[in-house]
Amino acid sequence: MKCPYCGSRETEVVETRDSEDLETIRRRRLCAKCEKRFTTYERVENFHLMVVKKDGKREQFSRDKLRNGLLQACQKTTVPVEVIDRIVVEVERDLRGGELVEIESKKIGQLAANKLKKIDKVAYIRFASVFKRFVDVEDFEKEVQKLIK
Repeated sequence: MKCPYCGSRETEVVETRDSEDLETIRRRRLCAKCEKRFTTYERVENFHLMVVKKDGKREQFSRDKLRNGLLQACQKTTVPVEVIDRIVVEVERDLRGGELVEIESKKIGQLAANKLKKIDKVAYIRFASVFKRFVDVEDFEKEVQKLIK
């Protein structure tokens, strides 16, 4: 592991912990040269999930893209970032637990939206409006009516 401060490759692990989601390992490291500490995270490299977009194009699944969409939907709500990160982990775990390597973007959006719906209805409507491509006020109204029922 390369030290982010001085670039030395002589580092040692001083502490190891599992993360809350048990998907990653957190390691505290010490640089032998500059003696500064830094944190790294390890995750098992999984097969690449491919997302099939509405237009038929394919792209690699991006945790960051999903996270950014959720962050945007949750702006000015009470949903903490930790909850958003948990949703991302859960959605990815659900996708990897399935049999398919190619997943329609609609399914990813639906998985995330269903998890968000249980946490914050306003954030859910915001997220759904993007992934369902609401065109006019009637689309919003229909979705809100579904929530009320």
